[in-house]
Amino acid sequence: MSCSYADGLSRYEDKGICGLPEVHDPEEKITLKAIQLAQWIQESEHVVVHTGAGISTSAGIPDFRGPKGVWTLEQKGEKPQINISFSSAIPTKTHMALVEFMKLGLIHFVVSQNVDGLHLRSGLPQDKFCELHGNMFLDKCKQCQRLFIRSQASVSVGQKCTDQPCPLRKTNGRVCRGKLYDTILDWEDELPEEDLELADVHSRVADLSICLGTTLQIVPSGSLPLLTKKNGGRMVICNLQPTKCDHFADLIIHDYVDNFIEKLAMHLGVSIPPYCPEQDPTLKTKSSVMEYSPLRLLPKHKLVHSNKMRKRKCKRDDQKCKSEIEYQRTKHELPNTKVEKNTQYSNETQENIQTDLETENTT
Repeated sequence: MSCSYADGLSRYEDKGICGLPEVHDPEEKITLKAIQLAQWIQESEHVVVHTGAGISTSAGIPDFRGPKGVWTLEQKGEKPQINISFSSAIPTKTHMALVEFMKLGLIHFVVSQNVDGLHLRSGLPQDKFCELHGNMFLDKCKQCQRLFIRSQASVSVGQKCTDQPCPLRKTNGRVCRGKLYDTILDWEDELPEEDLELADVHSRVADLSICLGTTLQIVPSGSLPLLTKKNGGRMVICNLQPTKCDHFADLIIHDYVDNFIEKLAMHLGVSIPPYCPEQDPTLKTKSSVMEYSPLRLLPKHKLVHSNKMRKRKCKRDDQKCKSEIEYQRTKHELPNTKVEKNTQYSNETQENIQTDLETENTT
């Protein structure tokens, strides 16, 4: 549970801005924005999704800075009314939609701040996501540095020793003499180097970054989507509360993530699969742990190609590409959202979408 996880962390005063009022877009606006994002996804070459606690609230796991979040209630001397453990929670519609989007090549990488392990348990390919703050279902051996999947959520946080021996056998048949430690970061712990590098590179390569259920307050993870903007790409935010990056975003959706993702999937022509326990690696462990060894490679060939294409694009349209960030910094308003023509929708529908989004951006 998020509450137990929070209780295990060391004392830390600066937990960001908590309890901001939630905003809910009208249903018709949400539909228009889903159509717009579906079109951008289809036009993009490399889409990265950044996920926060807001994608797991429908699984019964509270967020941190929402009106009933862990840190918000802590400021009032209260705790969330929760009745579900990390081990009992199952992946949400959003988790499962991301699995299907990845399978169909609509998205290409997921960067998560969450420790709940629901991306792992959803069946998302292990080489297609990274977790910057750890995972309740992963332990790490301090001796051989291997990762192991747990059958139950960790009972400790802060990279503490679990007193469980490393089960790895070396090539000579001898067992590793190391001990397993949980992978959950405490305040001000250094982020895992490999995961951070992957998140950084994919964010720079991306021509579209989609932020789901996060206020983007924690750095460096909250600043990664800005790398996409810096390199000429688009940034989209779906969150009920305002974020510190709203004035950089090309599109902002104020809605429950599951609700918006359902609409997005519909306009992409994708059916969201249900959670499948057979695809959950935490349920495949025959003992208490199983080795976790994703072969996560940096997208070097795509990085080189995308950077070359982006440089050419910036040369062709220098004013648009180089002044966009500075424009938003000085004006603090969303850029004009343009809807390209798509044969999937009629000209009249396209014009209505364009008019509505332009009206919203000027209010």
